[in-house]
Order: sequence, then C-alpha cells, then structure tokens
Amino acid sequence: MKRRQFFPFISIVVASLLLVVGLRLFDPSTVIAQSKVNLLVSAAASLKDGMEEIKTSYQQSKPNVNLSYNFGASGALQQQIEQGAPADVFISAGKKQMDALEQKGLLVQGTRTNLANNSLVLIVPSNSTGVTSFNALTDAKVKKIAIGEPRSVPAGQYGEQVLEKLNLLQQVKPKLVYANNVRQVLASVESGNADAGLVYATDAKISNKVKVAVVADDKSHSPIVYPMAVLKSSKNVDAAKEFVQFLTTEPSQTVLKKYGFIVQASKVPAMSR
Repeated sequence: MKRRQFFPFISIVVASLLLVVGLRLFDPSTVIAQSKVNLLVSAAASLKDGMEEIKTSYQQSKPNVNLSYNFGASGALQQQIEQGAPADVFISAGKKQMDALEQKGLLVQGTRTNLANNSLVLIVPSNSTGVTSFNALTDAKVKKIAIGEPRSVPAGQYGEQVLEKLNLLQQVKPKLVYANNVRQVLASVESGNADAGLVYATDAKISNKVKVAVVADDKSHSPIVYPMAVLKSSKNVDAAKEFVQFLTTEPSQTVLKKYGFIVQASKVPAMSR
C-alpha cells in the first residue's frame, strides 16, 4: 500500500474505534439504569392492602421508581427510624409516633400531611353469636380478647381508651392478649385463638372469617389519623415528595376509600351504586 493511501486508512480505523467506544460509553440503557430511584416506605400494618394496590398504579406512572414497603407497628417503625434504619417516607397510624419524629427533627419540613382516617371496631369470629356489645366482653364465656400492644400499636392505644371510657378496662384486663401489630390481632380472631379483638374497620373489611360486633364511638378514643411525611434521612427527597403528593390525589384516595379508610370528601367523589 502506498504511503499516501496508508495514513487515510489508519485515520478511518481510529475514527471507527472511537465511535464504537463512544457509543458504549453513552449507552442509553446505562443512563436509564443510573437514573433508577429506589424508594422505601415504612407504613402502618393496617395500610398494607391499600398501599400494595397503589404501588401498582404508581409504578406504571413512574417506571423509573422502585417502590418497596416496610409494614409494621407504627411504634416499632418509629424506633427503627430513630435508630437510623433506612426509609424515605413514614406513614403512621397515630399522631404520637409522627410527633416524636418531628420533635427530633427527623422530618423534612413542610412535608407532613394527613393521609386518611379510620374507625375502631370490636370483631368476633364469623360464627360467633355471644358478643354483640363491649359489655359482653365481661361475660365468663369470653376467655381471650386480642388487642395491639398499646405502647407501640396505635390500635391498641385506641382500644384501651375505649375500654377505659366504658369503665371496662380493669374488668377485662386479665383476658387481654397483646399483639405486635393490628394484623396479628385480626389473625388471632380469625383462627379462633381469641374470642374477640379490637382492630380498625379496614382490617375487618378484608376478612370473611370475622364480623364486626360493634363500632366504637368516635368520642370514646382519640381521632384515628394517618399522618405521613418525608424523612430527612432520605437519599431521594424529591422522589419521596412526589410519592407523598401522589397519595393525596384522587386515584390513591379512591383506593383507600375502597378498603374502608375515611378520606377527604373533596378529593374523592361519591361512588355510584
């Protein structure tokens, strides 16, 4: 090959190699992988079914977000966050736990808002006929009453307030069987290991193995509210804010209403019958 022809040939080869390397460096799939966001939401156990359904619609609208949940008792989740456990968003079943985190400066300012409300109910196995009121819990036939651990489970705290208001707490205290979260209370009544239990209306709604014996008067306990907020420890604050905002929109609120939560009427139109 003549010298004058050789150098243009080498130039073309080098340019081709640089182009291939460049394409690999700027591979779109690499960019997409790098932009993937992981969000971890620590939420009260009573929210499980509704939040799982919301997750499906959210990830369809936000394909770059990997959304995962950590469900448990609100008090236990609060302690995990205080001890440095990773989480981007916290949703509690009571004000007490969120207040504690806010007082310690662990929330992103301005992101706290209320997601929904709930009701407290006394449940019994679906084939039970003996318990039709709170007073019936004092009957000798009722051996075990399941309730959440009041120090860490908001439903247990509300339950004790109801029993105290009705002057029944001291009478039934020997019968109380404490659970680590409200879903364990539900499971105890479903299995027949407890004759009755105190859970949220939303928990009773998802089971055909229990029935509601009586709904607690709202005035007999503190308001059941679900506050949520973005955590300062989040590595994806903007994405976490977007998710919290999504939970307040009509599609999310409609899902929560379907599962029995009390949502703001202005956000969700009345469902047709």
